[in-house]
Amino acid sequence: MLKTTIVCSAAALVALAAPSFAQPPGITPEMINTTLPLEGAPLAVAGPYQVTSGPAFGSPGLMVFHPTNLDAFPSRDTLPVLVWGNGGCAIDTSRYSGFLSTIASHGFLVLGTAPQAAAQPAQQGQQGQQRRQATADDLRSAIDWADAENARAGSPLRGKIDTNQVAVMGQSCGGFLSLALGADPRVDTIGMFNSGVQPPNPNAPAGQAARFPTTAAIKDLHGPVLLINGGERDFLMGASHATYEAISHVPAFYGARDNAGHTATVFHPGGGEFANVASNWLRWQFKKNNDAAKMFVGDDCSLCVLPTWDTKSKGFGK
Repeated sequence: MLKTTIVCSAAALVALAAPSFAQPPGITPEMINTTLPLEGAPLAVAGPYQVTSGPAFGSPGLMVFHPTNLDAFPSRDTLPVLVWGNGGCAIDTSRYSGFLSTIASHGFLVLGTAPQAAAQPAQQGQQGQQRRQATADDLRSAIDWADAENARAGSPLRGKIDTNQVAVMGQSCGGFLSLALGADPRVDTIGMFNSGVQPPNPNAPAGQAARFPTTAAIKDLHGPVLLINGGERDFLMGASHATYEAISHVPAFYGARDNAGHTATVFHPGGGEFANVASNWLRWQFKKNNDAAKMFVGDDCSLCVLPTWDTKSKGFGK
């Protein structure tokens, strides 16, 4: 049985970008930072590839993770694309390096945003680029980069990126960005971790709707949706479930991990249990891996039968 929880609007999540921003009413840093206790928690399961990470060539605003040895691509394996949006819509992806490295180790090109050095020193009272929030356009530029890098002469990734298979995922505010990017025809699937959207607010500040989607954006999705939250300790569990219920035209999977909280396991070593969920979703969707599919498909799916998970799905068939 799903229980009610505190629901916060997309506008309120703007305030979660950094500690210097005011917190939305009723939402405390302690609520944001709730995590699954590490002791006894499932460990992240790495894939077969060692991972290299660093700045994206020619795009200092992006960070890239990919298998170090690219010999297997594309002759023996595919290299689909995952674009990631950080919690708080933060620019610096480095905090998620363990989580994203686990995903990349299964044979994926993973891209996130990165802070750039300001052209001029910030004036007192102003915020440099590192403090600004990421936008859907920042994540869209990562898809553009993958397309360009796949064709760039001299790139070690030339001809190896599967640009026809693109996912966008994110946590909390980054989950809003994944929904916004879901309308892009290049995006095949999205994942919203510890995130969910609200109905349109006629009293929202001008320009907010353009930055943060509402349930109105759901109709523009055209691929499967993964919605994962941290159970009733996660103040966005209610919004996550409401977003799942509002989806009617594309397949969707919903999972609430008991006692995980809003930050859940993303900062466990290698991203912990949530990294396994993300990796298996992508392996199922893009690599047609039957073992990965068993985590989500059928009444006896591996997440469905765990007492620590409350799950629902629709649109996948049997």
